[in-house]
Amino acid sequence: MGLFSKKLGIDLGTANTLVFVPGKGIVLNEPSVVAVSEQDNKILAIGAEAKAMIGKTPGSIIAYRPMKDGVIADYRATEAMLRYFIAKALGKWNLIKPDVMISVPAGITSTERRAVIEAAIKAGARNAYVVKEPILAAIGAGIPIHESKGYMVVDIGGGTTDVAVIALGGIVSCTSVKCAGDKIDQTIADHIKKTFNLAIGDKTAEYVKMMIGAAVPLEEELTLTIKGRDFVQGLPRSAQVTTNEIVRAIDKELRQMIMAIKDVLQETPPELASDIIDHGIIMTGGSSQLRGLAELVYRKTGVKARLAEDPLYCVVKGTGIALEHLDTYKKTIMSKR
Repeated sequence: MGLFSKKLGIDLGTANTLVFVPGKGIVLNEPSVVAVSEQDNKILAIGAEAKAMIGKTPGSIIAYRPMKDGVIADYRATEAMLRYFIAKALGKWNLIKPDVMISVPAGITSTERRAVIEAAIKAGARNAYVVKEPILAAIGAGIPIHESKGYMVVDIGGGTTDVAVIALGGIVSCTSVKCAGDKIDQTIADHIKKTFNLAIGDKTAEYVKMMIGAAVPLEEELTLTIKGRDFVQGLPRSAQVTTNEIVRAIDKELRQMIMAIKDVLQETPPELASDIIDHGIIMTGGSSQLRGLAELVYRKTGVKARLAEDPLYCVVKGTGIALEHLDTYKKTIMSKR
């Protein structure tokens, strides 16, 4: 590491990308969205600017997410997005190629991992390291991952829910399901379509989830007025939605997440299982903030669950800490050129 090497930690998520610079903290948090023109496939906008275009673009512009279920679905757009985010994070240091650490889902294949590394190198990284998300989430949540004690981390993002038991700096057992925030949004949109004959966009569905959504029924229900397009008449219309109908609507998705947790608990060696009962389950990721989700996990597994501090930032903070102590975390980290 020369005097002039810059380091960046990138949480390359399906929904949001965050960039961490050691010594500075989180310098960027933008949606993982790219807008391209249909005619010549030219990239017009990236990040927040592109997300504002989703669902509102004229026919000639398409805004979409190049990452699907936590992995690269559109290589060219992901590379452009990374280049943009890296340049933006570096600012005036843009001439120096940085060492970059990027988070990947625990269930990633070696081909998918290579694609991430190549995209980062092409986007201007000097070296690219990839680390599995649950490990970074654990580091960022302040878990001492190198101890012989076992910890369980549940990282719920936009595209994937990663569940892992971590001990001695590595993953003992884990699973990754493609059911997370986005799936919940889709299910909410479908429910509103079926129940109210009302078409709403992804952004509205996400808003419903954040404002009134929950994982367990609430005694004092919240209500929200949503606006969309009537399916029958084709005209704009509004409707009232309540929390508990959302809870019922997303039941299947929540069950899938709980199943993933149960599967990993069932594979966990007994010694570690007793540690997990002591420490509880630590939940990270933006979608772990759904009301009552920790409570649901406790009800269904009998193990106490709690939200990490700043769940949305755990993974990116983890990249920052791991970058600052590369030697300590060498064992856990794969470097590829």
